[in-house]
Order: sequence, then structure tokens, then C-alpha cells
Amino acid sequence: MKRNKKIFLILFVIFMLIMGWIGYDISTRTTFPGSKGNLKERITSGEETK
Repeated sequence: MKRNKKIFLILFVIFMLIMGWIGYDISTRTTFPGSKGNLKERITSGEETK
């Protein structure tokens, strides 16, 4: 392998590791909207008052 190709592969692997870490960090700090309780009550509460 040429030197430039090795440098590119190393930088690509580092970039992918950083992106994976950011994705994991964001996913652990947020919750899936469907997992919240009383979702139907919050959706229909605005319609019932009309």
C-alpha cells in the first residue's frame, strides 16, 4: 500500500470511531418518543377542548 492510502485509511477509521461515539452519546441522552407514557392523553387533550 502506498503511504497516502495508509494515512487516508487511518484518518477514516478515526473519523468513524468519533462518529460512532457521538451517535452512542446522543442515543443514551434521549428517549424514543413512543416510549413516553400518556401519549394518547397529550395528543387528544387539545382536540377535546375545541
